[in-house]
Amino acid sequence: MIMPCLSPDGKPTSSGVAVLKALRDGALSPTDVSKVASQPLFQVRSGLRELRIAGLVEEVDGNYKLSEQGKRLITDAR
Repeated sequence: MIMPCLSPDGKPTSSGVAVLKALRDGALSPTDVSKVASQPLFQVRSGLRELRIAGLVEEVDGNYKLSEQGKRLITDAR
């Protein structure tokens, strides 16, 4: 079963939060996010796409990093 990274109300699901937390310390490739978040690469790739569209992550040269909005969300979730 594929779990989306965002719920219908636009909030990150548990898998979305895991991807966001993986990016907490800086930009990573999808492969590295997959390793840090312990999620399959195909799921991470689709999740990063969803999170980018939602404005929570940014893509820079094939790597992903938290946007300011994503940083606030992770800080608030602690």
